[in-house]
Amino acid sequence: MLRITTIEAGRQRKLVLEGKLIEPWVTELKKSWLEAKLSLNGHRLVIDLCNVTVISPQAEGVLLEIKREGARFVCGGILNRHVLRRIERACECTYE
Repeated sequence: MLRITTIEAGRQRKLVLEGKLIEPWVTELKKSWLEAKLSLNGHRLVIDLCNVTVISPQAEGVLLEIKREGARFVCGGILNRHVLRRIERACECTYE
């Protein structure tokens, strides 16, 4: 199960993910991201992975696509940090 919460704060829109980022929830993440992206109105998009327990290879592909579109990520845990570093190397972006 994956829970996606949208939080508007200042000049940023944050998608907070909680749970397992596996199919069929990867499709829901992509849908939520596309909806959020359409109405950013100058806000920065932040994806919060602090409470994600599993990231599937399919989810990594979607996260790579999201990163290439300019989103910023926050995360906790060694596994999630490792996945994000791998994504950053794949898109040649700097890690924040």
